Amino acid sequence: MLIRLIIFAVLFFAGLKLYRMYREWKLNQEELLEDDKRQEGGQMVRCRWCQVHVPETEALRDRGEWFCSSAHRDRYLQEQKPEE
Repeated sequence: MLIRLIIFAVLFFAGLKLYRMYREWKLNQEELLEDDKRQEGGQMVRCRWCQVHVPETEALRDRGEWFCSSAHRDRYLQEQKPEE
């Protein structure tokens, strides 16, 4: 009878340990996903020249317009000069 009680206690604590490890792993996975979303997240803006959407953190802003690269910014500004 005592041996069964000891075996039951060992199995119970082993199961409890596994549950806690799983719960900690799951929380870490959720935190990693939230970190990825924060890094990927943010406002998307459209390049004035090619109309491609890029994250605001990677875009360039000049004279109130958004651009995906300095080359597109320069081309857009060159075309705007004759009109001004």
